[in-house]
Amino acid sequence: MNFPIFPPAASANAAQTDHLYFFLLGFSGLMLALVFLPIIYFAFKYRRGHLANRRDARLPELKMEITWTVLPIFLATGMFAWAARIYFLEEVPPAHTLEINVVGKQWMWKIQHQEGNREINELHVPAGSAVKLTLASEDVIHSFYVPAFRVKQDVVPGRFTTEWFEPTRVGAYPFYCSEYCGAEHAKMRGTVYVMTPPDYAAWLARGQPHDTLAQAGENLFRSLGCSGCHVGSAAIHAPPLDGVYGRMVPLSDGTFVRADDQYLRDSILLPASQVVAGYQPLMPTYEGRITEEQLLQLIAYLKSLGQPHPSP
Repeated sequence: MNFPIFPPAASANAAQTDHLYFFLLGFSGLMLALVFLPIIYFAFKYRRGHLANRRDARLPELKMEITWTVLPIFLATGMFAWAARIYFLEEVPPAHTLEINVVGKQWMWKIQHQEGNREINELHVPAGSAVKLTLASEDVIHSFYVPAFRVKQDVVPGRFTTEWFEPTRVGAYPFYCSEYCGAEHAKMRGTVYVMTPPDYAAWLARGQPHDTLAQAGENLFRSLGCSGCHVGSAAIHAPPLDGVYGRMVPLSDGTFVRADDQYLRDSILLPASQVVAGYQPLMPTYEGRITEEQLLQLIAYLKSLGQPHPSP
């Protein structure tokens, strides 16, 4: 029976995560030995009835106090710096990534590619490319966990979270929900298929629908009536959206906020929470009127405004 104790390391960051893990494991074992081996030794040496020198020992107490105070401080600081470096490396994606949306729902994972391809409980990615996942939940807290990539990120209702990885080995790797989310939590799992770039391009071409994610968002933008206010409307004074993504937006309370994914989400679902300076809070909320998948489509369209639209 094939029962690996440790999952394979199949991403660019997996090896350094493993190095830190095994170092901490070894260091913890060493500390355990330094504490318990002397306890066991002295328990036998100074047991009742055993001849042993029990006179007070002359010890350099000051030097010992300084040593076991300063040395652990340097060791702990070094381990913290090492772990913090890996943490920030894993939390901050590179500038250029392949962006894929993931929506968690009891009890499945729904995947949306920017090209329009959709998957359920399967994720196809190319080897050697950095992949950024934008994660959302339709119901409760989930957690997207890929052991072979050493990445795990909670998926929280009402907000977006992200994680990224760079797969290095072609193959099939399981992913799981690692946050108990209900009666069928154990069934909420799937497979990441890492493919060579030519095979991935062929897979995209085979399953690509007519509309990209941004184009589906544009259709939704018009069907919901958003274009009536935000595109050249003389009747309603609404903020222009061309090139808004990534910009600093002035708000009516005098503060500024960057127009990232979370800001666009809040502007659609909670429009009165961050009103743009110079505009009235007239926009209705779309909370409960659109799904998480449709929300991600709208945001993909808003992000594409002012940029060349990809071909279907």
